Amino acid sequence: MSSAGPWADLARPPLRGAALRSALVRPAGPLGRLEVEAVLDSTSTALAERARAEPGAWPDLSVLVAEHQVQGRGRRGRSFTTAPRAALTASVLLRAPAGSAPSLPWLPLLTGLAVVEVLRRRAGLQAVLKWPNDVLVPPPPRPASAPASAADAPAASAPAKVCGVLAEVLPPGAPAPDEGPVVVVGIGLNVDARADELPAAGATSLRLAGAATTDRDVLLRALLRRLAEHWQRWGAAAAGGGPLPSGLTDPVREVCSTLGERVRVELPGGAACEGVAESLDASGALVVRTADGPRAVTAGDVVHLRPAGGAPAPDG
Repeated sequence: MSSAGPWADLARPPLRGAALRSALVRPAGPLGRLEVEAVLDSTSTALAERARAEPGAWPDLSVLVAEHQVQGRGRRGRSFTTAPRAALTASVLLRAPAGSAPSLPWLPLLTGLAVVEVLRRRAGLQAVLKWPNDVLVPPPPRPASAPASAADAPAASAPAKVCGVLAEVLPPGAPAPDEGPVVVVGIGLNVDARADELPAAGATSLRLAGAATTDRDVLLRALLRRLAEHWQRWGAAAAGGGPLPSGLTDPVREVCSTLGERVRVELPGGAACEGVAESLDASGALVVRTADGPRAVTAGDVVHLRPAGGAPAPDG
């Protein structure tokens, strides 16, 4: 990559920060603040630090975007790097109402739903949600001239991870202990990455999946607007402390490809359980029917298993 500036690679233009703010920040749009920076270690770490240091400067629905994230954070302490301007790496600050803590597990799921909806409507991809925090897309259609074989059929048909979501609750006291939870939701969407630039095995990008668009401005605008809609509905429902309405949670269940699959869930601490993923309960937990009966899983890495004799699907 040349050091000549943000326009050195014309195939990957920079995000237009001023135009994004004009369209998305209040009063024109739903956001409280939006900043685009050239390089950050982690958008989530940086946003959390800034919100603690200057809570008044980072209101609800503040967004921090990095054109190049060099130490992104995933589940279980995993880290990753994205190529400059090949992805959308953004974190959103959400100031939840008091009493909403029981509904917090739905936030990464609703964020994933927003990504799925935007990819289906804008990118023309039949994206799905993998519990609890990944978005998968199918591979591009096989060219008519390419011969199909039994050996490569499973790999060719397996969906791949295009986006990951990580939600973290900030410690009490940020900004005040008597207010509701403060959550930072990080989103990493592979947009224009080549195969050799992907952060992990089993991953893909919108470009590789044959998306109808890889325009990051278009995708980011649509994603932040849709996420804000889900967040505002979530906040109104979660403030009372009761279960969320089915009108908010059923769309998550409808796009969740984990449901109905035989899965292995690798649990925190090294244990695992295996069975059929039957449902999401009222708290957003994955209910797995194991040999010992149903088990509600609140956290873990899920592997979609194929029927006996087949290979496991990629662990997104």
